[in-house]
Amino acid sequence: MNARWQQALSLTLLCAAAAWLAWQWPHSPAVALAGLAALALWSLAWLGLQFALMWHINRGDPAPRAGRWQCLRAWWAEAGVATLLFGWRQPFRHAACPDWLPAPPAGGAPGRGVVLVHGFMCNRGIWNPWMRRLRARGHAHVAVTLEPVLGSIDGYAAQIDDAVRRVTAATGRAPVLLCHSMGGLAARAWLRAVPGADARVHRVITLGTPHGGTWAARWSQACNGQQMRLDSDWLRQLAQAEPAQRRALFTCWYSNCDNIVFPASTAALPGADNRFIAGVAHLQMVEAPAVVQACLADIARD
Repeated sequence: MNARWQQALSLTLLCAAAAWLAWQWPHSPAVALAGLAALALWSLAWLGLQFALMWHINRGDPAPRAGRWQCLRAWWAEAGVATLLFGWRQPFRHAACPDWLPAPPAGGAPGRGVVLVHGFMCNRGIWNPWMRRLRARGHAHVAVTLEPVLGSIDGYAAQIDDAVRRVTAATGRAPVLLCHSMGGLAARAWLRAVPGADARVHRVITLGTPHGGTWAARWSQACNGQQMRLDSDWLRQLAQAEPAQRRALFTCWYSNCDNIVFPASTAALPGADNRFIAGVAHLQMVEAPAVVQACLADIARD
């Protein structure tokens, strides 16, 4: 279900573009191409508005402020990543890389398993390059698709719990949870909901997760969107329910060019291993080489 709305959107846009070309090309190829350019520029402008708001709101944040050229580079990179993810990988390739739960190797300890948890309005397809890397390194993994898409974050705990059970059964070891954006909050909600969950996870790595909420969620009418508003009641209750030692399980990556989670420091978690990376946008963080290599090293570390 999660991929279907993305498929419908992608195919609708392709059909609209084809209809426009068929209508205008016989009369004026220039007008036909200008219409397609206008659609592309509209998408860039909408993304640019996110970066402009982020740059403005981050003025008062303690994280190092991004320069204008740094923001422009992140804007351009994010446009490419977003087009790939929402136009191809998530709608049409979300099942291209299956979960991998091999039998333990004979005479040797299995590698640490991984549960991959995506963010808001995404699906497991965002992790395709990660799943290929993890398999090449011998790490069993399960990538969940959180549903319902616009439901409560609390409602995802059962899906995460099932994935943790499956990876643990395959490896005999507590897995690492690797989470992007809202996925990190879903992991925290799972830890709150399931008794003894802290002992069942080795580490939780979050990439651009709005641990303190995000300014961008103020207009969301979705249940999970409202839960991610800055200093929401849900976030306050989540933090109050967490024992202090739980934060030591977390490694949290955050950036001064995150166009979805801002102010920047809201993606850090007090008491966690917080890691700042400059100039990386929200979706781009899943692809950023420095983040990928550091996370793979953390996963391989016992």
